[in-house]
Amino acid sequence: MTTAPNGSGRERALVIHPRRARTQGALGAQASQDRLEEAVRLAEALDLEVVGSFAVPLRQLAPSTFFGSGRVAEIAELRRDLECGLVVVDDALTPIQQRNLETAWGAKVIDRTGLILEIFARRARSADGRLQVELARLEYERSRLVRTWTHLERQRGGFGFLGGPGETQIEADRRLLGERIVKLRSDLESVRRTRQLQRKGRKRTPFPIVALVGYTNAGKSTLFNRLTEASVLAKDMLFATLDPTFRKLGLPSGRDAILSDTVGFVSDLPHELVEAFRATLDEVRDADLILHVRDIASPASDTQRDDVLAVLRQIGAGPESGKPVIEVWNKLDLVSEEDHGPLMEGARRLGHAAISAYSGEGIGALRDAINRRLNDHPEQAFRLDASDGEALAWLYRHGQVMGRDMTEAGVTVTARLSAQALSQFARLRPDAAVPAGQGGPDRA
Repeated sequence: MTTAPNGSGRERALVIHPRRARTQGALGAQASQDRLEEAVRLAEALDLEVVGSFAVPLRQLAPSTFFGSGRVAEIAELRRDLECGLVVVDDALTPIQQRNLETAWGAKVIDRTGLILEIFARRARSADGRLQVELARLEYERSRLVRTWTHLERQRGGFGFLGGPGETQIEADRRLLGERIVKLRSDLESVRRTRQLQRKGRKRTPFPIVALVGYTNAGKSTLFNRLTEASVLAKDMLFATLDPTFRKLGLPSGRDAILSDTVGFVSDLPHELVEAFRATLDEVRDADLILHVRDIASPASDTQRDDVLAVLRQIGAGPESGKPVIEVWNKLDLVSEEDHGPLMEGARRLGHAAISAYSGEGIGALRDAINRRLNDHPEQAFRLDASDGEALAWLYRHGQVMGRDMTEAGVTVTARLSAQALSQFARLRPDAAVPAGQGGPDRA
């Protein structure tokens, strides 16, 4: 391993972003630069010392080495000059391409998928998270055994006098790897069933679920802490949060919701991770409301929005699913004064929320928006005994009471309840609902 001259012990890395032919023109150049900067930050998230980074125009892929022969030789010379032992290619490499590049450059090569998987492996803390990451890594490495190991062509002998030449070491390792993958999938299925039971338990309580989603480092955890007064890790770091966290969220109507903070997304999020993290991402799919947090100060904000929507579609929570979504434009504190007013007006016109989770600007308006969306249910009238304070308090806690009317027969209450809350109240007071057409009370 080559280390930095300053004795830091960090591995020196060269980061390369292949600029595909589709990213030509001024907009394409900016997108390419944004991706390069993101790749550098991903490498730095692994505590690598990035000693060089640049974008490489790529008109056509070379099947064996990804880059053309001239470019491969040029990068090899640059790597020697920079004395780095690791080259990060910000794209997906086949196992053959990865192996040939390592041979040509005389250094370890890692592609974007491998880089993100390594970050997840270091950040996973819970048992569930480690299971999900290990499965994703094994799925990724299974096709790369021929590159990873040097002893894989050795054969193991058969049994007895009639035994054949036996299986090669690579066949044995792939078999063991396959067995481990089957075991992990079984364990994750148990995790998924447990989480489904937990979600059913939460649904039996009439508290709606609000899920935070967004591009990594968009400020989800900072917003989570601001809304719930929690102390979840919130750092200027890619993928600071991997495991889902739940806290109570108080709303202006007086009722409570449950706020969930989940893993951040990124462009070209490895398919292996999306599949492995389905046990976690199901929390988003089953939420009553999604808050899509965007870093509105980032030049790549629109591209990041599209990347998040692409992952939401993969898990069945995209716009076409009908799931209610509030788009939250975060990091107003980083927006220039001349852009602040137009941005606020644009958010208002489009029905979005513009906030700064860091300073607290716009948080009150966001709470009001969440409250309105969660209480966007038909009004229902209930007739209660005048002495039934318990049922009246229940309606105030778990719904939005629109009005009530005292009569000789008791009190008639009009309230908005979610489907879950309405079902639960029907079990608590099966004769309380007033049939449609009999009218409701005056507003109070």
